[in-house]
Amino acid sequence: MIIGIAGLGLIGGSLAKAYKRDSSCRVLGYDLDSSINDFAIISNTIDEKLTYENIGNCDLILVAVYPAGAESFLKENAPHISKNTVVIDCLGIKQEICDVGFALAEQYGFTFVGGHPMAGSHNGGLKYASVELFDGAPMVIVPPRFDDIALLDKVEKLLAPVGFGSFSVSTADEHDRVIAFTSQLAHVVSNAYIKSPTAKNHKGVSAGSYKDLTRVAWLNPTMWADLFLANKDHLIYEIDFLIKSLSEYKNAISENDRETLIKILDEGRKRKMEVDGQ
Repeated sequence: MIIGIAGLGLIGGSLAKAYKRDSSCRVLGYDLDSSINDFAIISNTIDEKLTYENIGNCDLILVAVYPAGAESFLKENAPHISKNTVVIDCLGIKQEICDVGFALAEQYGFTFVGGHPMAGSHNGGLKYASVELFDGAPMVIVPPRFDDIALLDKVEKLLAPVGFGSFSVSTADEHDRVIAFTSQLAHVVSNAYIKSPTAKNHKGVSAGSYKDLTRVAWLNPTMWADLFLANKDHLIYEIDFLIKSLSEYKNAISENDRETLIKILDEGRKRKMEVDGQ
């Protein structure tokens, strides 16, 4: 199987390494940074550079670049992609890229499927890529049609060497609505929380709670800004809801309303048990 990977950062590099551990796979890779391409070949992360000339040989193409770059890559390379090829993007939002990908696939005859590998790290770049990054991780699939069981089976087989633990199927809008809460809001909150002037004094008086809440504050500003803006309606809804909830806690505390404070704290506790199935 021949795999083409556009973007050799943390996600693309980890995908390349995962496929390379399968001797039946040949990996072609491409990054805008030519030095990354050279290092990827020298380090045996990829077998050769992905080009206009060889992209048509790929059974699967994975697009792991920033949103704007992903659209540009698809538009520039679509005429060279084989009709037998499956193209899957790996972006953190789905609506915009799926709109572009489905349209190009229909025009040029290849198959496009939206995808979101649910794993990552606050560290970016090829040097942090890991062969085990996706082992056991969930993978979200956004197909052009929900009833195409044969395509979904094919996608799972194409992705099998990566080691995903589970696959789920979603629409682009539903994915983006949920990811605004499960991922994007968490990054906003973490990034805002660490800006407290008290943060500089945390050493010696911080433990698990601080580490859990601040882990994703260490983010890639350019990438996350693009993701936030591309999903702004869903994300703004979540931010507004959080502000409303925080106001309830603030009001109860400022008014010394112990009964209300216990009530809303207990509501949160019960909600955690409910959504986690406990």
